[in-house]
Amino acid sequence: MKILFTLLIAFLIFSSETKGSDLPQFRHVTIDNKVKIGYGVAIADMNADKKKDIILCDAKNIAWYENPSWEKHIIAENLTPRDHVCIAVRDIDGDGKAEIAVGAQWNPGETNDESKSGAVFYLIPPLDRTKRWEPVQLQHEPTTHRMRWVETLNRDFDLVVLPLHGRGNKANKGPGVRTLAYHKPTDPKENWKTTLVDGNMHASHNFDVAQWDKDSANELLLGGVEGVFLLKQEQENKWSRRQISNNPTGEVRQGVGSNGTKFVTTIEPMHGSQLSVYTSEKQSNDIKKWQRSIIDSTLDQGHALATGDFMSTGTDQIVAGWRGTRRTGKVGIKFYYPSNNGKTKWESIVIDDNQMATEDIQVADLNNDGKLDIIAAGRATNNLKIYFND
Repeated sequence: MKILFTLLIAFLIFSSETKGSDLPQFRHVTIDNKVKIGYGVAIADMNADKKKDIILCDAKNIAWYENPSWEKHIIAENLTPRDHVCIAVRDIDGDGKAEIAVGAQWNPGETNDESKSGAVFYLIPPLDRTKRWEPVQLQHEPTTHRMRWVETLNRDFDLVVLPLHGRGNKANKGPGVRTLAYHKPTDPKENWKTTLVDGNMHASHNFDVAQWDKDSANELLLGGVEGVFLLKQEQENKWSRRQISNNPTGEVRQGVGSNGTKFVTTIEPMHGSQLSVYTSEKQSNDIKKWQRSIIDSTLDQGHALATGDFMSTGTDQIVAGWRGTRRTGKVGIKFYYPSNNGKTKWESIVIDDNQMATEDIQVADLNNDGKLDIIAAGRATNNLKIYFND
């Protein structure tokens, strides 16, 4: 009888967490309506005022928007003849102000000639961080596409850079994608040594830094044409590789559930229509133990994905955005929340109906009210918006 009572209480708590009246309500604020592409969005404190600012990697400039006025500060322009394509922003030295790296020379069709495809820059800030930063160009692989600052076993930070294709790769065949970790020297103008993190994936579209709990080491979730792989740093320059799925994947993000459970969410395939969730038993690394649930198959060029606990339920929800008009004639963003404890069934609400051709998306508490907000950049809609969680 006691067990039945406990189960009933748990069910009532879960039901109350997900009823319609408790769903978040988002207030839309456009902070820039002249975005060209909006390739990459990042969130960090840029000036040590303990407020989270927004950083945007646009086609021809890198800018940050100062919280709470959202004044735009352009800090770099035209780093390469072709577009900037990605950005990594994080405070890596503990001074309360974020460091920035940028990927540029976006030319996905050129996989051989590094002078015509790909570029990696570290930006050195001036004393006034609203002014132009000094770019330091680093060695690179062709088709530079995504990057992140990743904490290492030594508690310092590497810049991990992911190309779209392997060098010389054609039609997703040939050499694998060389995912490199760049080790920052004391003087960033000196030579940056690199370590190969992974060289097996083809057409590798995106990755995520997965820290399942505060005591665990950073891992990487790598998504591409062969599926999703979990990479773990076992030694200083050695990474292990375990497969989670074999479904072609574009976007991938970690999710954290209650009681230490974990899940992975993906958009499949690259620029695809399906939003999937993979659930795993705690501490299980066997691909057969990761159960796939397709929770939406209506995305039109799905291109943005994020997770976070918007509802304070102890388990993450999902935000997904799409940028195309091939299927529905609409672009937008949806919010998904689990409707069962196993996270195999999810409900959704529309956050933005046809006003955001989502290129990238991030979540953060921008106004320090204890609730996560959404930040998105739009490609065809040429906008940067905040969706405040009211």
